[in-house]
Amino acid sequence: MALKRKTKINANFSMASMTDIIFLLLIFFMVTSTVVVPNAIKLTLPQAQKQTAAKPLSRVTIDKNLNYYVAFGNQREKKVSFDDITPFLQERYNKEPEMFVALYADEKVPYGEIVKVLDVANKNKFKMVLATRPPAR
Repeated sequence: MALKRKTKINANFSMASMTDIIFLLLIFFMVTSTVVVPNAIKLTLPQAQKQTAAKPLSRVTIDKNLNYYVAFGNQREKKVSFDDITPFLQERYNKEPEMFVALYADEKVPYGEIVKVLDVANKNKFKMVLATRPPAR
C-alpha cells in the first residue's frame, strides 16, 4: 500500500513587497508635490547690462491716474488704452521673441491694475519684470 502524503500549502501572504510599493508611491508623491508650483505671479529681475545689451526692452507704465503708456527701446512713452497694450507688445514680441517687458507702476496704483498687466504678459508668454526704485539712502 502506497502512502499518500498530505502536503499542506502555506497560504501566508507576505506584506514586504506591498510595503515597498507603498513607500515608493509615498516618495514619488512627495517629490512631485514639491515640483508643482501654485498659480502665483513670479517676477524675474535680470541684470541690467545683460538685458539691455542682448535684448530690447519694452516698457509699460501706469501713472497714479491709471493712465497707461508704452514704449520700446529708447522711444518716448506714448499714452494708450489698456486694450492697446497687448497688440503693442505682440508686435514687438514678433520682432524680438527674447525681449523683456518692464512694468513701471506708481506706488499709488491699485494692485489689481498691476495684476491686469501681468496677466496680459502671462497669457502671451512675455517675460515681465516689475521695476522698482532703489532704496533711499
